Amino acid sequence: MNEPVVAFDLGRMVFGDEPPLFLLEIALRTLIIYAYTLLLIRWIGSRSIGQLSLVEFLLVIALGSAVGDAMFYPDVPLVHCMVVITVVVLLDKSLSYIVARDRKLEDVIEGISVEVVRDGGILWKALKQLNVGHDELFEQLRLKQVRHLGQVRAAYFETNGLLSVFTFDEPSRQGLSIEPPWDVSKPTQFRSGSAVREKRRLACVQCAEVVELSPDETVPPCPRCGADVWHEIR
Repeated sequence: MNEPVVAFDLGRMVFGDEPPLFLLEIALRTLIIYAYTLLLIRWIGSRSIGQLSLVEFLLVIALGSAVGDAMFYPDVPLVHCMVVITVVVLLDKSLSYIVARDRKLEDVIEGISVEVVRDGGILWKALKQLNVGHDELFEQLRLKQVRHLGQVRAAYFETNGLLSVFTFDEPSRQGLSIEPPWDVSKPTQFRSGSAVREKRRLACVQCAEVVELSPDETVPPCPRCGADVWHEIR
């Protein structure tokens, strides 16, 4: 019968119930599993984290779960762990081989690139389908040195989650300002139905459509997406 666990037993909490020599076994287990996993990873090839495909990302998760237990659980044989690692890597290799030769299957598994900005306007329905918020889009655009959407000819969320951005050589117009971030300094906001007292250029907060209003003109709903919130172009 197992002895009851003594709460706050520092010896058990820090060192566990195994003999001190088991620490050396843990070190040896870790070395063996690490070396074996490294060899298999080198065999299938590797890329940086930002370039991992969905298949490779699943490989990382599966390997992380497989290798951990064998490193420090005394009742997990190393051979069992190595079999799991080998099967996971072979599955990844086989699936990568099949995907590389079947474009339709590749689109199903890896996904497709999605255009989210075109000619300075946000394709907000595409963003919604991706479950990506405006804040995330703007953050990635700022990382590409984009200050306002009028600079952007096209932007695509790639299958690896990164944003590729193509700018105009010379921006033909101003666009929705995203620098500085709105939580740092928010542009002057207008709502549809209000009147402007002087000539202003406004950009729709949802789709970045740009309108120019004359003095005493009423702010309309966005003619492109129907939103009623605008930011003044700075």
